[in-house]
Amino acid sequence: MQGLGTRAENGIGTRVRAARQRLGWNRETLAFHSGISWSAIAQVEAGRRTNLRPGTLRSLSRALGVTIDYLVAGGGSPAPMFTHCCLVYRSDSEFLDRAAPFLAEGVERREAVLAVTTDANLDLLRRRLGDIAREVEFAGRSSWYRTPGTALDAYRRFLQESLDAGAPWVRILGEPPWEPGSKSHLRSWTRYEAILNLAFAAEPVSVMCPYDARKVGEEVVRLARSTHPQTAEPAGLASSPDYEDPLDLVLEL
Repeated sequence: MQGLGTRAENGIGTRVRAARQRLGWNRETLAFHSGISWSAIAQVEAGRRTNLRPGTLRSLSRALGVTIDYLVAGGGSPAPMFTHCCLVYRSDSEFLDRAAPFLAEGVERREAVLAVTTDANLDLLRRRLGDIAREVEFAGRSSWYRTPGTALDAYRRFLQESLDAGAPWVRILGEPPWEPGSKSHLRSWTRYEAILNLAFAAEPVSVMCPYDARKVGEEVVRLARSTHPQTAEPAGLASSPDYEDPLDLVLEL
């Protein structure tokens, strides 16, 4: 994995910062919610305080919505950590204006960052990201998304390898293939998108799934909004009013 450093360099402080930034909080906000001083949080995030008392770990984990195990060792959490949004785009510029900042933010936070999309979109992203593109792992969609099962397994491997390498969080841009008009194809990939919400619920991973509305059709866009808890809008992430319980959706298909 590129740019991750060693596990010693990516310890409690890095995971506290990653979980705080995921909530959009500054250190003052975390201090307020946890009851821990701003200066203590700054020392933890800077790596100057590593042997934290159980009470401090408990307060941080409760405020951040993660487990003590995640803070200490980077393990999964029974609390929801996974974020899953769809990006419906109708032009190259619309795709870039939302996808590129998503990836760049991950690089800035020293997360493990992966982009899996069409070759054309990969070229657009590399040009827009410039020098920081070398911190992103790029993969072609045709080889990654052979079947829903192989895609899910590949993402699991990337997640585990990244966490083992010391990444505080994992960020993925993944664009599945769609064949408008094929009902079996539609069911398979809709089920896949729903299963992601169950398979990675307790993992420190954020996924954005682009949908090219120029090609996939309105039915696919509708299903995308039902399988993603959030949508990527120009103003930022928004809750999807059409989101359905993933277990119910999987059983229906």
